[in-house]
Amino acid sequence: MTTSITPRTGNSYAGTLAVTALTPIVWGSTYAITTEFLPPDRPLFTALMRALPAGLALLAITRVLPRGNWIGRAAVLGLLNIGAFFPLLFLAAYRLPGGVAGVLGAVAPMFALGLATVVLAEKPNGRKVIAGLIGVFGVALVVLRANAQLDTVGVIAGLAGAASMAAGTVLTQRWGRPEGVGPLAMTGWQLTAGGLFILPLAFLIEGAPPALDSGAIGGYLYIGIIGTAAAYWLWLRGISKVPATSVAFLGLLSPVSAAVIGWIALGQALSPLQMTGLVIALGGTVLGQMAGRPKAVSPNVVAPTAPASAAAPTAPVTLAAPTGLVNTAPPIGPVTIAAPTGPAGVAAPTPPVSVAAPIASASAAAPIASAGVDAPTAPTAVPEQTMPITISAPAQPVLATAR
Repeated sequence: MTTSITPRTGNSYAGTLAVTALTPIVWGSTYAITTEFLPPDRPLFTALMRALPAGLALLAITRVLPRGNWIGRAAVLGLLNIGAFFPLLFLAAYRLPGGVAGVLGAVAPMFALGLATVVLAEKPNGRKVIAGLIGVFGVALVVLRANAQLDTVGVIAGLAGAASMAAGTVLTQRWGRPEGVGPLAMTGWQLTAGGLFILPLAFLIEGAPPALDSGAIGGYLYIGIIGTAAAYWLWLRGISKVPATSVAFLGLLSPVSAAVIGWIALGQALSPLQMTGLVIALGGTVLGQMAGRPKAVSPNVVAPTAPASAAAPTAPVTLAAPTGLVNTAPPIGPVTIAAPTGPAGVAAPTPPVSVAAPIASASAAAPIASAGVDAPTAPTAVPEQTMPITISAPAQPVLATAR
């Protein structure tokens, strides 16, 4: 069984987006960590150290493994979100100078919009398309330089990485989660699957692991625990609560975060044009969320209930006094039951009904009431009438003969 994913509304929607936005902000810090603390020219080893240890740790914590068709799904999601995305991201970063890789990564929301139309049957949203273009333009102003040069392999890797991440985001929402499995276990599955995919590539292409100093160890611990395990847990949690395309737009915050961290922590200057790009990129991110936000439902709107008087009223009933001994039956006087006036739309009462006289006790003839209705031979409670009735005029006296 797979749990369904229902986007939330109101304050919970905004709160979920705010928490999920921490993920790309943290991802932006990995650029500074990589350049300042990690070994150079080891993208596959860095991707491996970022994914596999964190995935194995989460599996040990949750102690939940995929079963059935989720073995294949976890492998596919791990490949798209981790195994393919990480190497392609680092390859583009190494081959594309001047922040071109960041611009290509900002195209991910556009890929997500197209895939959501096909996979999730979401209708194309013009405001989101405009928001995506605005976001790409803003990121370009932040990271591009006048001397930036394009590399064919780097461009292909950057676009493929963005498409891989977008596909993983959309499929994560399409498949949901198995019943009883939380985002933390799902994160462990994907990190482990992606790490196992990177493992042979890292050793075949880059060879033996490099020597690590204390700074590199601390850097790998940071990007493994904070930048990957915690960040991806928040990311998958967000996908389970809000539309995947809205989550994809949050990815625009990653290059913006990288530029701000470089400005604050590394002393990198930001020109007025870059500051303008930051504002534009943030505007595209906000517009992308507003275009996908579900309409809030007023808490005061309550479905009307049927009025209590809609049911047909019960006719008033007069209970006859209980009779005496079995062989004596006191007469019952004439009784007329008036039909109450019901609310509009209530069916008319049934026609008058004449009640035949029952035969009295075998030991004595029962006196006849003036109404022509013999009393019952045993004390009896008159059942509640569900419809108004009127007893007709008295019939001719009928003699009950003793048998």
